[in-house]
Amino acid sequence: MAIVYFNPQKLSKEELADLKISLAKYFTEGMGKSSGVTSLYFVEEGQRKSPSLEDLPLEHVAGDKYIHEQLLGLKFRISPHAFFQVNTQAAEVLYTAIGEWAQLSPESTLLDICCGTGTIGISLAKKVKKVIGIELCQEAVQDAKVNAQINELNNIEFHCGKAEDIVPSLINVLAPQNLITIVDPPRAGLHSKVILAIRRAEHLKKLIYVSCNPRAAMNNFVDLCRAPSNRVKGASFRPVKALAVDLFPQTRHCELLILFERVDCANGSCAGATPDAAHVTTAGPDCECSDGTSPPTAPSRADPAPNGGEST
Repeated sequence: MAIVYFNPQKLSKEELADLKISLAKYFTEGMGKSSGVTSLYFVEEGQRKSPSLEDLPLEHVAGDKYIHEQLLGLKFRISPHAFFQVNTQAAEVLYTAIGEWAQLSPESTLLDICCGTGTIGISLAKKVKKVIGIELCQEAVQDAKVNAQINELNNIEFHCGKAEDIVPSLINVLAPQNLITIVDPPRAGLHSKVILAIRRAEHLKKLIYVSCNPRAAMNNFVDLCRAPSNRVKGASFRPVKALAVDLFPQTRHCELLILFERVDCANGSCAGATPDAAHVTTAGPDCECSDGTSPPTAPSRADPAPNGGEST
């Protein structure tokens, strides 16, 4: 799939129409055919109503309206605005690790926050009783529902909206037993309301966090693990496993997978998973963050939570 973003400047409608025809011919009949583009869209820049790419009107000019991918033996439809990992083989490594760490059972309920086209939840759906996905992008939610049907899964439901608007009320009505939560937020991390809701839901014992920018998500990590306070209610979590997956070879970027488990503070004594069970895979002692800086250290005191919303 290719999306051409073009600022028409002073071009007339007729000239723009001719340009779109020439682009379509280039990718379907001309030298661009060898590129393998099967879906072509055109966007006129200058029509943006907000910083969100979703607010730009897309015009389909050639090929299929969607692209399709296979991942872990499953089929997925992907729309232009929807999120899908570009490195399928590495994504399979990532999702397989998530499935192993989650230790799911036929009685488990999986809450998939920032679920995109539903890839994580759908890949694990046959192992659990129910999957609930939450996603901001409407196109991605539509894809996720279609993907569940394509793969003949009927134990999945998807909610479209901001995670901070949905999670606080939803998480409290989910089954108290065998609840597992997976979050895969955008670079800014989760809204603080989501983290606070997760902390308050003490029946949630296990959280798997997928981060494409650990430095930006550091406030999330700190709020998950800090001691209870007037602002942060509920027993804290502690990280017990971490894994870096190289989804973007030859770049400084990677996906960081962290397993958090709830600290048990019954009878006044706190005990969590033993830290020696942790597995950390990194690029070595000289690795850098995606912005070129050294890996971050956790703040020692309360820091303001991130303001980023969810979009995948």
